[in-house]
Amino acid sequence: MRNSLTMVGTFWAFLSLVTAVASSTSYFLPYWLFGSQLGKPVSFSTFRRCNYPVRGDGHNLIMVEECGRYASFTAIPSLAWQMCTVVTGAGCALLLLVALAAVLGCCMEELISRMMGRCMGAAQFVGGLLISAGCALYPLGWNSPEVMQTCGNVSNQFQLGKIKMQICYTCVGKPRSSPCTIIGWWFIDSVGLPVEFLFSLGPAILPPILP
Repeated sequence: MRNSLTMVGTFWAFLSLVTAVASSTSYFLPYWLFGSQLGKPVSFSTFRRCNYPVRGDGHNLIMVEECGRYASFTAIPSLAWQMCTVVTGAGCALLLLVALAAVLGCCMEELISRMMGRCMGAAQFVGGLLISAGCALYPLGWNSPEVMQTCGNVSNQFQLGKIKMQICYTCVGKPRSSPCTIIGWWFIDSVGLPVEFLFSLGPAILPPILP
């Protein structure tokens, strides 16, 4: 079965899918920061948390050992984390949309044209920039009361104190968004390459390119 992409384009589709899935999974999982409170491990992302304190009988604080999201958007501890949630989520959505279209292009003939490829590259480039911006905003919320309680009241913006950075923050950030910006920009800049280098387009769709 013919597809819309050449071997190079298929590699781009595969890399786009891996990047989008890794970024989106890391965005959802609440393992960006790790600390402890009342002797129990605590972890955060932007809109989810594992293990949180509640008042029990006698007004004593006890730890509820479960993971969940905040009850509402406004309950997210800081404005920076609220912005990070929106910006990073939008970036992951763009990456998933591009990856889905790219995978379909591997299975369907004449689905991805040259212009569509440029648009997909631009969307991927913007998605990578949004994720990078979201990860840059995240440390601005490290001075929120919830984070400070977890790290012994010594954290501040861009200063973790006793809390540790987890792998999901690393996965959703630079190692994932940078390939998206690079690959997306390369796709936008591919106007100088022969069309057949990226897309399996027939003359019925695009006339032959003259030297």
